[in-house]
Amino acid sequence: MNRPWVIRMRWLNLLFAHWPVDAHVLASRIPSALQLDLFDGQAWLGIVPFTMADVAPRGVPALGRFSRFPEINVRTYVRHGGLPGIYFLSLDAASRPTVEGGRRAFHLPYFHARMSAARTGADTVYRTERIDRRGPPAAFEARYGPIGPIELAAPGSLEAWLTDRMRLFSVDRRGRIWRTEIAHEAWPLQPAQADITRETMARAHGLELPDVAPHLRYAARLDVRGWAPARATKGRA
Repeated sequence: MNRPWVIRMRWLNLLFAHWPVDAHVLASRIPSALQLDLFDGQAWLGIVPFTMADVAPRGVPALGRFSRFPEINVRTYVRHGGLPGIYFLSLDAASRPTVEGGRRAFHLPYFHARMSAARTGADTVYRTERIDRRGPPAAFEARYGPIGPIELAAPGSLEAWLTDRMRLFSVDRRGRIWRTEIAHEAWPLQPAQADITRETMARAHGLELPDVAPHLRYAARLDVRGWAPARATKGRA
């Protein structure tokens, strides 16, 4: 990247929970300018709870509770102009500045939620309930944690396809597509277990999760840098 990064953040105690879903239904939930990305012909929907920490613009110190809070996103995988990326159907956070800033600066569908993420030994007990009237009700409750050693994703694996994505795409109110680049080290993934006792995040988008065990991976920490969004074009940048 020729431009300097503009924001830093640390992702803690993150769970990747993914389900295979019907590609035709999922494609109807993304902007028509984006192409749904598939792995061996299969579409995937992810629900990803974690804690944000050390969130601050470049050159600015972290500011207590404004820089650390729970967040959860509902995501899938897309391509635009030949570039792979992430598309967020929704993001919920317990930080109003993040919600409003993410909406205005990054064109992301953020919502404010009442959330908690408590550590119990190696596990995280996570709860969220949306209180933002700009979106439909959505909630998630789970206890999750790692059950094995760190395993870096092998090239060409499903884990690599789901996680090795250094950009996201978003759409503004005028229907224009924006691209935001990020940078981080390889994900320190671990096999995971999760007891999900409440989940209506997918249903808020008119999506029903299949009655199968989700594909689960855990990451204890990842430090991330983000760039300002730029208008996406059809060509490679």
